Amino acid sequence: MENIVKVETKNSRNKRKIIVDKIIHLLLFFLVAICASIIIVSVIFILIKGIQPFVDNYGADGEFVNQSLSSFFTNSTWTYDGNGGAMFFFFFSIYVVALSLIISVPTSIFTALFIAKISPRGIKDVIRTAIDLLAAIPSVIFGLFGKGIINPFVYNIAETLGIQTFAGSSILSGALIIAVMSIPTMTTLSISAINAVDQSLINGSLALGASTAQTNMKIIIRSAKSGIFAGIILGIGRALGEATAIQMVIGNSANGLNFYNIFSPGSTIASAMLSGINEASGFGYDIRFSLGILLMAVIVVTNLILNAIKNYNRDKDGPVRKIIKKIGGLIKNGKEKQEN
Repeated sequence: MENIVKVETKNSRNKRKIIVDKIIHLLLFFLVAICASIIIVSVIFILIKGIQPFVDNYGADGEFVNQSLSSFFTNSTWTYDGNGGAMFFFFFSIYVVALSLIISVPTSIFTALFIAKISPRGIKDVIRTAIDLLAAIPSVIFGLFGKGIINPFVYNIAETLGIQTFAGSSILSGALIIAVMSIPTMTTLSISAINAVDQSLINGSLALGASTAQTNMKIIIRSAKSGIFAGIILGIGRALGEATAIQMVIGNSANGLNFYNIFSPGSTIASAMLSGINEASGFGYDIRFSLGILLMAVIVVTNLILNAIKNYNRDKDGPVRKIIKKIGGLIKNGKEKQEN
C-alpha cells in the first residue's frame, strides 16, 4: 500500500513538472512572439512611410511635390523639395565609422588584453567598472561631452594647422565621439573572448621560450580573434545607428562635396534623420523614413559582409572561402584562355 502511494505521489510530481514546463515554454514563446512582432511591425511601418514620398504628392507652398528616385541616389545636396540626394549620407556614415575604427579597434583590443592578462586584480576591477559605466552613459551625455570638449579640441588643432573649421563641428569630431562610444562594447566582448582562450595554449607558448608579450600578441589575440571580431561588428552597428551624440558635434552639413576634408562639417544618415525633426511635417517628416530604409539596408549589408569575413577567417572549408576560391579559379581560367 505504501509503495502504491509513493508511485502515485511520484506520478503527480512528474505531471506537475510537465505542466510547469509547458507553462514556461508557452510564456517564453509568448515573449519571443511579442519581440518578433514589434520588430516586424516596426520594419513594415518604416517601409510604408519611407516609400510614400516617392509615390504620393505632398502640398508645399501651393505646389505638389514628391521625391525623385534618381535624385535620391545621385544628387549631392540634401533638400526637401523632392530633388534631395541622400547617397552622400551613406558615404559620410561609412567614412565616419571607418575613421572611428582606427581609434576604437586597437584601443579596445589592447585595453581588453591589459584587463584580462596584465593588470593587477585591484586595478582590473576598477577599469572594468569604469568601462561598464561608460557603456551605460546616455548618448546625449556623450553629445554634451563632444560639444564641450571634443569640438574645442578639434577647433584648436585646425587653427594650429591653419585650416578653417565650423567651430570644431566636423567629421573628425563625429569620428572621435563615435570611437569613444564604441570602445565599451568592443572592449567588453574582447575581454570575454580573451578569457576564453585555453590556458594550455598559453602555458605551451611560455614553455617553448616565448616571452609574455609574444604570447599575448601571437597566441592570445589570435586565438580570441573570432570573439574580438564579433565585438567589432556590434561596435560598428552602434556607430552606424548613433544619432543624438553625433548630430550634436558633426555640423549637419546638407552638402556632400566636402567629405574629403575631416575638418569640414558632415552628416550621417542617422544624424540627418534627427536634425530638425521637431519642426518637420508632411513631406519633410515622411522623407526621414526613406532615410531610415537606407540606414536599415546599410546596417544589414554591413553586418552580412562583416560576418562573412569572420566566417572566412574561422572556417577553412566554409562556404564563403569556397565561393572566393571558385571566383579566383574562374578568373584564372579566363586569363589562361586569353593568353592561349
